[in-house]
Parts: sequence; C-alpha cells; structure tokens
Amino acid sequence: MANEKSQSDFRVLICDCEGTSPNDPNSIEKAAGLKLEFCGTQLCRRQLPEVQSRLAGKGPLLIGCTQEAPLFLETADDDQFDGDIRFVNIREKAGWSRDGGAAGAKMGALIAEAMLDIPGPHAIPVSSGGAVMVIGNDDAASEAARRLGQRMDVTLILDHRAAVTPPRLVDVPIFSATSIRARGHLGAFEVEIDGFAPMTPSSRQEISFAPAASDTTRSNCDIILDLRGGTPMFSAPEKRDGYFNPDPKDPAGVAAVLFDILDLVGEFEKPRYVEYDDTICAHARNGITGCTRCIDICPAGAITAEGDKVIIDPQICAGCGACAGVCPTGAVSYAMPRRDALLQRMRTLLQAYEAGAGKHPILLFHDGDFGEDMVDAMARHYDGLPANVLPIAVNALGQCGLDTLLAARVYGAARCLILAPPRMTEELAGLSETIALSNHIVAALGFGDGRAEMMSQADPEAANAHLWAAADGKAAADGDHLRAAAFEPTEEKRGALNLALTALHRVAPEPLKEIPLPDGAPFGTVDIDVDGCTLCLACTNACPTNALRDTPDYPRLNFVETACVQCGLCVSTCPEKVIKLRPRLLLTGAARNTRVIKEEEPFDCIRCGTPFATKSMIETVSEKMAAHSMFPNEQALRRLKMCADCRIVDMAETNTDPMTAGARPKPRTTEDYLSGLITDDPDDDMNS
Repeated sequence: MANEKSQSDFRVLICDCEGTSPNDPNSIEKAAGLKLEFCGTQLCRRQLPEVQSRLAGKGPLLIGCTQEAPLFLETADDDQFDGDIRFVNIREKAGWSRDGGAAGAKMGALIAEAMLDIPGPHAIPVSSGGAVMVIGNDDAASEAARRLGQRMDVTLILDHRAAVTPPRLVDVPIFSATSIRARGHLGAFEVEIDGFAPMTPSSRQEISFAPAASDTTRSNCDIILDLRGGTPMFSAPEKRDGYFNPDPKDPAGVAAVLFDILDLVGEFEKPRYVEYDDTICAHARNGITGCTRCIDICPAGAITAEGDKVIIDPQICAGCGACAGVCPTGAVSYAMPRRDALLQRMRTLLQAYEAGAGKHPILLFHDGDFGEDMVDAMARHYDGLPANVLPIAVNALGQCGLDTLLAARVYGAARCLILAPPRMTEELAGLSETIALSNHIVAALGFGDGRAEMMSQADPEAANAHLWAAADGKAAADGDHLRAAAFEPTEEKRGALNLALTALHRVAPEPLKEIPLPDGAPFGTVDIDVDGCTLCLACTNACPTNALRDTPDYPRLNFVETACVQCGLCVSTCPEKVIKLRPRLLLTGAARNTRVIKEEEPFDCIRCGTPFATKSMIETVSEKMAAHSMFPNEQALRRLKMCADCRIVDMAETNTDPMTAGARPKPRTTEDYLSGLITDDPDDDMNS
C-alpha cells in the first residue's frame, strides 16, 4: 500500500513531559527512520513557541502528545497552518511505565505507525427530523417526554396498565399500548402498536384512555426512548443508532440520554463499516444454504439472508467487525480500516521496533473506548505498559481475524493480546474461536511462542499485572521469529491467509505436512466416493470459491484445496450424496495444485457422435428412467443416449412425442342424450 507522504516529509516534535516520560532520541530515531525535529520538555506551555515556529514551515507535522492536541490545533488555526498535523501518544503508551527508560524502540515504532496514510471508510448519509417516541409505564416517562417536547416533536406511549399522573398541560400527545414492536434505525424507525388508544381529556387522578383500536397501528419516528426498564426492543440495543433504553430508576443516566437525544437532529454521516462482495459469498447457491457465519454472529441483526446472498444494512451495522472476522472467503471485509491497512500498521510497528533493537515484541490490540481508558489508567496509576508491549488501536476487536493473528506472528510478534471489555465476551465468541484456531495451528507447527490471548479484566490493576506477567514470561529465542518484511499486506483475505501459512511453515520447528482441524474450520479437503460420482458437475456450479472446478470440453472434476472454505454447499448440492467434508490444513505445494478427483472418457451421441456426457451418467439416468411413464419403450430410452439436438430430431421422425395426447373425443350435447345416441354407460356401444 503506497503512502502519499514518506517518513522523510514529516517533522516530528516530542517532549519528556517535564521529565516524567523519559525518552532516548537515538533509539527513537533509529526505530522511526528519521531525525527528530525537536526534543523538548514542555511543548504545550513553556516551549509552545517551538511548535509555532514549525507551523510557519512546510510539510506535515507530527507531535508526540495527544493530551494537548486541542491546544496545538487551536494554535495551528491561529497561525493559519493548513498542512497535515498529527498526534501520537508516546507518553501513556510508552514513557509512563516502569520500563519508560527502555522504551525508545517502542516510541519510534509508534511514531512510524502514526506517519502512515490510512484511507478512511466510505460514509453514508443519515437524516433525523427529531421525531421522538418515548415509551414507558410511569411518571419518569411522562417527565422525559415533557422535557424533550420543549425542543423536539415527541409522542408518549404508555403501558395500558400504567398509573401515571395526568399532566397539567398536555404539550405532547399521549397514547396507550398493550404491546409495541419496532424495526429500523436512527431517522427511520417503523413502530407497530397493539391496543393503541388516545388519552381521555377527562383524566383526573390518573391518565385514562379511550377504547383501544382493534387493529395494529403503525407509526414512524426518528428516535426511540424506551423507559420501560424491561427487555429491550432490539438485540444489542447499545449498537442500534437512535434507540436508547437507560435504566428508568437512574435519573442521572436518563438525563445524560436526554442530552444525547437533543443532538440527534439534522443531517449526519455514518461510516460504512463493512463491504460485501456477493461473487465470492459462500452463503447459498440455487436456494441451498451453505455458510451462515456472518448472520449467526451479528449482534445487531444487521445481516439477513436474501436468496443466495446476504444483505448487510449499513444503517443498522454498528461496526463490531465480527462478520468480517469469521467470513471464510473475505466476501465480508472490514473497511475501517481495510484489512491491508491493519496488516500494514502491524508490519510497520514491528519492523520499526526491530530496527530500534527492540526484542520479543508483543502486540496489544485494543479499541478506542474501553481499551484507551485502560491503557491510560495503567499508565497513570500502575506500572504502565512494558517496553515490549506494542499497543495497536482498532475500531473494533472483531476485525482481528485469523489472517490478522497469523500475519502478526509472521511479521515478528512473539504474542498477541486482545484487550476486551468483559461485557463483550459473549459478543466476541467468534473471535474466541478464531484465537483458538490460530493457537492450534501455531502450536502444531512447533512454535513455543506466538500464542494469541483475549484479556477481559475490567480492573486496570489486574490487567496491568497480566501484561507484565506476559512480558516477563518465557520469550522466543533469538531468530525464532520471522522477519517483519515477510510478505506485503494484501486486501484479499484468503491470499493473506495463504501467504502467512506458507511463511510460518517455511521456518516452523515442526513443519508438519498436514494439521487436522476441528469441524467448522475454514480449511480442508473433500472426500468423494469416486465410484458413486457421475460427473454431473453440480458441485462445481455450487462452489463459491472455485475450489471444485470442471474442465471445458472434457468430463473431469478438479479440486484446489487452498480455495476450499468448507462451506458444505457441494455436499448439499450433490444429487448422488457422495461428497464429505474433511477439515484439515495441508501445508505442502499439493494444496495449491489442481488435483483431479475423477475423469472419464466422454460419451458420444449414438446418432451424431458428438460427446455430450459421461458413460456413468448415461447409465445411471437410463437405469432410473427405465420405469418412468415417459420412457415406455426401448426407442424412448435410446433418446437418453442422444445429444439434445438429436433427441428432438428423433422425436419428430418417429412421431412419438411423450406429450402427445390421443384423438380428441367428439363433443356431447343435451340433444345427443335425449335422442338416445349416447348414454352414461361406459360399456354401451352407442358411446363409441
């Protein structure tokens, strides 16, 4: 992936934050691959003129501080600096540590990563007019509706059994419901209400309602505030934009949500988190379902089946990345950033760290919310990150697929740690399976290191202790890891996986030729009962990755193992039921080569001699059709041995079209019955 800017274009300014974050300029420069522009001790205050003087120059500027980024940006605006200005956190992620004095290689690696140009995702428009539906069953819902109604278009829906004090001034419409359902997203919710009834104006001590409508009432709104305190209306409610369900017994939480809702009016842009390529999707073929991994794992319900494809609603998608992580073909790919951008960042980090003489690097994947807060807390209150733990922020932990974990090992990481919120453990079940598969492969190849692990501590002290235990554990021997330049990052998932596996196998302590894998693994072969196969080639039409393929103009079934994702569509499609899946990882060149499963001499048309099928297929079809009513004689069965054109000619010449009916009977009239010419007796000769 080419960068618009080279490292030499950047002017890098760092400081030791009044001596609290020690730095080693020589190690930093060696790792980052450039000369530091300025090393200070208080860039944000006393040495701010040093920053201002660089704003007058040309070229992109990188400042080693994120805490004071607003100040630096304000200064840049005041000085009318219109260039590229970036920030990198080398204090909390490196300097504020028990190992801070030895973290020069890590600081340089973080700087090298920050200089990469990573393309952003595509954006989709979101529009909200501010129509809010408040749902509840007590006075808290009524009060929330009243407060929102001062600024927004609000409708209040109360449970029909709710005992709510009537408002002195009915400034929002109030209705009741026996049940309520919703679908949609911010700006486009569709709500179905059973038992819909308006409030009666004569309500005195408690709100009463008119008789309920007998039919389901449908309505639309932009935002839903659900204060019922029960089961949410959506799975993963925190991921549904425009839907809020705070605890109604938490006034502070409700108040915070009201402030958030007030900001949701107008035109917005939302990232398109994932891209979908239906041409390589293994979901279904010809109405037969194969892979459902993305549908099963999506916590927000944004992915649904539609025919042989899946539909990903970008408005509902919350960007967790789980679908891209488990997709075996790469049909679903994460776009924030793209797969090759994440691989490039890992490669740059590890390559720079090694250039700075860093040893035994451990990658720490974390998100921008929980993860950043934990790193900050560990740096401020505990021992901070060890010098060999390289943090790498991702938009969503679910995007760390098998290709990411194996590529990290190839690029030189001794271990991979994934810092995840405990509340997301269930949501990250797919990632846990991916981690287990990665560890299975690495261990089978004889690597004592390279294991991936998910950390789920909510306590920063416990997480900090875990990190130091990992960093102080038995490290890989020198030379036991691959070089960071092992292979160029690629956007194609299957290609990245195969490159990583090839590189790992090349230097493996135990270079096994084959590794058995558990069911559901995205690698393997197919075992086909050759004697039962008729070479109908239905499996080749169903295979989404072209692992099973035919040969033009010759009856031959071929197989390429590296392309097989074990989706099972071939098994479901095969009319003879002679195909079985066998998960495994074949690490020899044979996996990449085309293997002939079965071939036969073509069967020639008995009339014109044109090859059009195989002998086994014709024999099987003839045997099955011998008792069929459309093939009552030998001449009809002989047509099965003719090509399509000759079959039509033969039917025309012999006038034995199986669809031809007998002679049409004469019409019968009432006069025929009255005259006695015909009767209802089938044996009466007069009827003939």
